[in-house]
Amino acid sequence: MPFTLPIGSHAPDFCLAGTDGKVYTLKSFADAPVLVIFFTCNHCPYVIGSDEVTRKTALHFKKQGVQFVAICSNSAETYAEDSFDNMVARMKKYEFPWPYLYDESQDIARAYGALRTPHFYLFDKKRKLIYCGRAVDSPGDAKKITINDLDNALQEHCSGKPITVPLTNPIGCNIKWKGKDAHWMPGDACDLIRK
Repeated sequence: MPFTLPIGSHAPDFCLAGTDGKVYTLKSFADAPVLVIFFTCNHCPYVIGSDEVTRKTALHFKKQGVQFVAICSNSAETYAEDSFDNMVARMKKYEFPWPYLYDESQDIARAYGALRTPHFYLFDKKRKLIYCGRAVDSPGDAKKITINDLDNALQEHCSGKPITVPLTNPIGCNIKWKGKDAHWMPGDACDLIRK
């Protein structure tokens, strides 16, 4: 089985604490016809460079029932900025329109096969994976964005059309795994699309 969830897979369940003091599971979002789960963090320049674009997409599709959920799986031992306390502080400062959940054990990052921050997973009403990869082609510098693959996928799906490009390679910093070098990735992790 590949490291990252293949298209057509069902969303793995989770039980994670949010920065708002609540505990969330996959069923917490059962009413949403479309679910976007993305792996992110506090320190990554690719996250910081594209968060406002992600906010714009989330707000645009909210009226169509699309729910965004952010998960931080990075080890705070590698980057102290990615601690839960700093997650809480970041949400208080920026008031992003999504719950921000802490995957301290990193079990959920493994279950989804998260590769980088940010890494997006788009699920339909049955929680089948219909898009996976990047949101935009230049997350580190929003001024250089030419393609918003996530926005395109959401637009197509919400219009009842098949997704033209269901798989892209996420662009960003790798997940920071506990007890590993900051640049380490699991041996079976690989690009989603081979060039």
